[in-house]
Amino acid sequence: MADPYRDRFLRRLIAGSLMLVTCTSPALAYIGPGAGFAAAGSLLVLLGTFALAFGIILIWPIKAVVKVFTLRGKTKAKVKRVVVVGLDGFDPGLAEQFAEEGLMPNFKKLADQGCFSRLATAMPSISPVAWSTYATGVDASRHNIYDFLTRDPCSYMPVLSSTDTRTVPRNLNLGFAKVPFGQRAIYKILQKSQPFWKLLGANHIWSSIIRVPITFPAQKFKNGTLLSGMCVPDLQGTQGSFSFYSTKERSGEHIGGQQFRITRRGNTVESKLKGPPGKDGHPMKCDFKVELDNESRRAKITVGEETVEVGPQEYTPWMEVPFEGVKGIARIYLQTWDDTDLEIYVTPINIDPEDPAMPISHPLVYSIYLAKMLGKYATLGLAEDTWALNERVIDEKAFLDQAWLIFEERKKQLWEVLDKTPKGFVTCVFDTTDRISHMFYRYLDPTHPANKGKDTETYKNVIRDLYAKMDEFLVEVREKLGDDEDTVLMVISDHGFCNFRRGVNLNTWLRDEGYLVLKEGETTSPDWFAKVDWEKTRAFTLGLTGIFLNRQGRERDGIVPASDVEALSAEIKGKLEKLVDPASGDVVVNEVFLTKNHHDGPYADLAPELLIGYKRGFRHSWDCATGAVSEEIFTDNTKSWSGDHCVDPRLVPGVFWCNRKINTDEPSLGDIAPTTLELFGVDIPGYMQGAPLFGERKVTRKVTDKLPTKQVDTPKENV
Repeated sequence: MADPYRDRFLRRLIAGSLMLVTCTSPALAYIGPGAGFAAAGSLLVLLGTFALAFGIILIWPIKAVVKVFTLRGKTKAKVKRVVVVGLDGFDPGLAEQFAEEGLMPNFKKLADQGCFSRLATAMPSISPVAWSTYATGVDASRHNIYDFLTRDPCSYMPVLSSTDTRTVPRNLNLGFAKVPFGQRAIYKILQKSQPFWKLLGANHIWSSIIRVPITFPAQKFKNGTLLSGMCVPDLQGTQGSFSFYSTKERSGEHIGGQQFRITRRGNTVESKLKGPPGKDGHPMKCDFKVELDNESRRAKITVGEETVEVGPQEYTPWMEVPFEGVKGIARIYLQTWDDTDLEIYVTPINIDPEDPAMPISHPLVYSIYLAKMLGKYATLGLAEDTWALNERVIDEKAFLDQAWLIFEERKKQLWEVLDKTPKGFVTCVFDTTDRISHMFYRYLDPTHPANKGKDTETYKNVIRDLYAKMDEFLVEVREKLGDDEDTVLMVISDHGFCNFRRGVNLNTWLRDEGYLVLKEGETTSPDWFAKVDWEKTRAFTLGLTGIFLNRQGRERDGIVPASDVEALSAEIKGKLEKLVDPASGDVVVNEVFLTKNHHDGPYADLAPELLIGYKRGFRHSWDCATGAVSEEIFTDNTKSWSGDHCVDPRLVPGVFWCNRKINTDEPSLGDIAPTTLELFGVDIPGYMQGAPLFGERKVTRKVTDKLPTKQVDTPKENV
């Protein structure tokens, strides 16, 4: 029979859909970087919403009958609900340290009731890889995500590893003819295998998925809703491009954003917000105005037809940013306001969840529903603007205010899905823990190179306070769940954290060792291998995790034959594991992993041949990640982004708390998927590599096959 809780959800979904009839403005049909826009008029939106609501009403009785028959003979679920709360980057060493100081009594209580353990992360230990392993129960060679970036073997240029976006002609089919009707962008997720909630849905178990990374574009699945997370682009099609307006003369270009010069005329400033490409291929613009009242220290900010009032160093609410045929949302922040200067920071223009320009949720109206119920919210995958702080266009206060605003939005979304999902699976990933750890880790290390010229006192307890706040958050979660013994709660992270003091440009090291060759007369190369001689180069790196061989038959100008791959990989591994930082005398690499020895899935051949397991304190340098070749191998990391986790995975395990005992001291991220399936009585597919964490432990194969599962101890200072 139909589930009354599901009926209640559908009634509200239908109501929200019908509400759009009176409040929806023209919506954007498609967007792609540089592709321009095709606007779908409000009539299509209204017809679509009516059709959705009418269709749900029509088919619900039929689905209820089908459900009765298809559920016969199914294995009974062992629990009513499973809830997994993801705290990205939550570190077990720091958690234990702060627990000993009495800052985390509620996590201690949860551990005493059930368990606490380190959680083996993925290889490589980077968020898109780890969360993909969480979702699919398989390693990177089976889900095909090894990094944020990979290279296009046909051009050596960087491509996003998670999503492929292509522009194709859009035609109006009249039956007797096809009439060109602009262009549209097609989005394809590159993650392979399948998320376990798809298997739950196929077995009539409801799932509510909030902001799990690598879920864009939102994939369809039965019996569930999904809001996409990490790798959702902004309205310009980038992974987040801020705008900075200043009366001061500063560099016009920033990594992660752009600066514009403004002129203050009396107490008024007028400028334009830069949007996505229009029909002519040029960026569309939107006017905005700031009117200052020096006496009250309040400013009126107008974007389009909307005006809000804020004070200095105070974020506006989300404001609609209208362009022709599409609109986004942004927050505006007055960073500096004095007698002579004004500095205005504008967040990346997010996709408007009430009028989504891209497929950011499943079903498509789900993002609209959440916005109508809870208010507008950040949709950008990397919503906390780390590059704005790196580039010092905002300060630590502005960054923290932004991060906690996003955290509160996410918390409301979690409460909403917990209320709507009394039976089934719920997961929600919070990014605030990761972003704050990246940007404030330098405060844990008084000698960190990034401290030079920056404050080291005001925010020295930010990470400590972060962990204490998560303990308070846990109280709220458990109060929402109540004393339901049929609900399994897990609190997990994808990886831990460590210091990032020194950058290592492995392209420069490869040049010095003769594996990477520059064009004649060149000693360095700018981003994306601009001056690399591919006909003489045997190895190169970009992104944050590994070294590719320039293989014949795979790369466009590959020169390494298949017969040389094993010997060349071993040779590079042997040399690299002896690399020493001349500034400290420290060995740089804990271990270089030969991918073929650990990953044997169908996509292993697309991966880097060598995965770099750095020691704590080291990571690919910023210019190495973008395919540059610098003069020197080593550089101090002076950016606010001072903590990281792109090291040997054994050094940065995640966390695992559960309100039940588990059957192992060494759980891994790959165990969550089979565990959840088993709890709901769903058969575990043979391809999954993890093992259920309850009942008798049955391990056939670890996700990080042949990698020791015993995690290297994390020192309390975690430096």
